[in-house]
Amino acid sequence: MTGSVRSDTLGFLKHRLEPHGLTLRGGLLFADDALVLRDGRRMTSLLLVGYAGSSLWPAFSRFRRNHEGPDPLDHWSKQVIDPIAEAAECVALYPFDKPWWPFQQWITASEGLERSPLGILIHPEYGLWHGYRAALAFDRPIEVPQTAFRPHPCDSCDDKPCLTTCPANAVTEASFNLPSCRRYLVSSEGQGGCMVSGCAARIACPVGQNFRYEPAHMRFHMQALDLPEA
Repeated sequence: MTGSVRSDTLGFLKHRLEPHGLTLRGGLLFADDALVLRDGRRMTSLLLVGYAGSSLWPAFSRFRRNHEGPDPLDHWSKQVIDPIAEAAECVALYPFDKPWWPFQQWITASEGLERSPLGILIHPEYGLWHGYRAALAFDRPIEVPQTAFRPHPCDSCDDKPCLTTCPANAVTEASFNLPSCRRYLVSSEGQGGCMVSGCAARIACPVGQNFRYEPAHMRFHMQALDLPEA
């Protein structure tokens, strides 16, 4: 088994991740400076594990029916990805574990994604409807998925509806006003608006509309926000 995994690492990972709605989203080779783990191990290759749209929602929803407690998506991610990483003889790193790993740097370096006015990295195909659940670090060189870098979608967006549809006026080209957003979300208007149907500015973005999260998936992320008391 080990030999077959090592000979086709990408094929093995794709096969094991697909039933959970997860996929490989890019990778890096650390040619000069290895990635040093917290236990001192030196890693030379890294693969990003993520999703597009609501691809993970069916599998995660099934998990939630029988598992209660805080941070269910993080718990599900580890339950799914840790055994896969062990079988592939690599180490799973997570964006929600402290101290934080530099996931945004890895994503930019491997996929060329840049920030949208909402602060979310925007993908040329998936728009704002995608995410990352882990990185797989290897102590050996492996083949990494080849990603063709494409122009930043916001540069060719003339209307920029994300700047005009936010009911909290929190989105500008210069910055995203998080306190204004949070104050709106805890208001009665916000509780009946974005908290139910999803971020209005995010939904207004024309990129990746076919990948917009399902309503239940959208509400899950909104309800998971750490908001101030009303």
